[in-house]
Amino acid sequence: MENNPLSVFSSPPTCRPGRLMRCIRCPLAYHMGDSCVAAGSVILTHHIMICSSHGSAKRNGLLTSPINVGWCFMCARGGKLLCCDSCPASFHPECLEMEMPEGAWSCSDCRAGKKPHYKQIVWVKLGNYRWWPAEICNPRLVPSNIQSLRHDIGDFPVFFFGSHDYYWINQGRVFPYVENDKNFVTGQININKTFKKALEEAARRFQELKAQRESREALEQERNSRKPPPYKFIKSNKPVGKVQMHIADLSEIPRCNCKPTDEHPCSIDSQCLNRMLQYECHPQVCPAGELCENQCFTKQLYAETEVIKTEGRGWGLRTNQALRKGDFVNEYVGEVIDSEECQQRIKRAHENHVTNFYMLTLTKDRVIDAGPKGNFSRFVNHSCSPNCETQKWTVNGDVRIGLFALCDIEAGTELTFNYNLHCVGNRRTSCHCGSENCSGFLGVQPTARNAKLKPKKRKLRPEGKHTHEYFCFCCGEGGELVMCDRKDCPKAYHLLCLNLTKPPYGRWECPWHDCSVCGAAASSLCDFCPRSFCQDHGAGALSASSLEGRPCCSSHNPLSPLCSNSSSNDTLKS
Repeated sequence: MENNPLSVFSSPPTCRPGRLMRCIRCPLAYHMGDSCVAAGSVILTHHIMICSSHGSAKRNGLLTSPINVGWCFMCARGGKLLCCDSCPASFHPECLEMEMPEGAWSCSDCRAGKKPHYKQIVWVKLGNYRWWPAEICNPRLVPSNIQSLRHDIGDFPVFFFGSHDYYWINQGRVFPYVENDKNFVTGQININKTFKKALEEAARRFQELKAQRESREALEQERNSRKPPPYKFIKSNKPVGKVQMHIADLSEIPRCNCKPTDEHPCSIDSQCLNRMLQYECHPQVCPAGELCENQCFTKQLYAETEVIKTEGRGWGLRTNQALRKGDFVNEYVGEVIDSEECQQRIKRAHENHVTNFYMLTLTKDRVIDAGPKGNFSRFVNHSCSPNCETQKWTVNGDVRIGLFALCDIEAGTELTFNYNLHCVGNRRTSCHCGSENCSGFLGVQPTARNAKLKPKKRKLRPEGKHTHEYFCFCCGEGGELVMCDRKDCPKAYHLLCLNLTKPPYGRWECPWHDCSVCGAAASSLCDFCPRSFCQDHGAGALSASSLEGRPCCSSHNPLSPLCSNSSSNDTLKS
């Protein structure tokens, strides 16, 4: 399945021969050029360097002052987060399927040594400013006055979009910008003109760099376009290690109520109980015997398909025959591995910069990996508006996965299904399916109102989503935040800024909605801090600021309200 990398930072392109630049302090080596050398490395000659891992601004071997985001990199929600000590990545422990560790912890990408690179668009956290889009620049290409600013090994200059300023920063304060980030951020409120300009410039520059990268890779892609990457073709699942395959006794296999005299016994159009319960009939148990039409897995009654090269999504699979809704297309087969082996393979894949995964969960403790071994079903691509779906059937006492048509499909059509992916790694990966209802990312629900294929009628969700800010309304910093539960309120806070020691229990509304004087329901709210006032105390409490006339309280200078909100914490009610 041809997916993009799922990692926080870019890794060097596929290992290939060529002249290397070696670090004089460790065994690391990179190909010469901005696309491979880690940002922050100090180039000594054409052949030697000091890599970015040797910055002197370290504490216990980790970069100082990492600024972590206030949301989980896997599910994009806030809450109690596990923060990486080397980069801004944050996760819910449950999203990583682990317990909260004690002491220092680094994410899988930092443990694997992945680094940001020059000409990469990133989000940067600087001071009390929000996360801002910028481009990592090669120090040789920035103005001389910027080059002369104090910096250390591991620091690199970034160019801020919108303001067009430069600043030296390190890995602990940046994470990658990905395609469609602009659309995700513009859904938030309180976006000023400079930030809007920055988003437009970042999106435009991202597309320019993407086009350059695709142009450089065109020749290599052309060489690789003649045939798919090698794999071993198998016809049935192959257990690996201690994995057990189950075989039922004939007495345990359910018997349906079909008859051999039926026109099409156990077919899609029949009332076969086994088919309804997704059990495959057994020829020695089914009353219809060899006439039974519910033995597609056992008899390998696959549709006629062909592996094809798609535009922008790698290899795919198309049908060479017309299919009806509900038709069996193919069985998804591969090596059957346990959860432990699955994690080991994912780890090795990240270490070797492998970005394509072919794993489907079979049962609670078994996974099908069609990467090294499989059949044509491994080439089926993802779509937010798919024409096929996966179904788990019980065949001769064991669970197997099949692809079935969701609708009538014409011959010559590419086959797709929705991966429903739980991201493996630290970042969501962009979706390139091209559907009208494309969500933009694998694992994110598509927009229901544009869906072409609707197996079920679903109630449409309202277009607006309750999105919280990623920084504390009091101090402007990110981190572990508690969110306001009031409808349409985007505010979030540090517990310390709320004078709380633990998160409030149940539904909680932030102090912005209560009068700062008497605690009654507020009707006038300051746009720059949590101070607010009821009707009795609101007269003259707020004035129009120079920022688009937004109201500000007496704690702020109306001419520059963002520079004088230090007293806002004193007004919070616990």
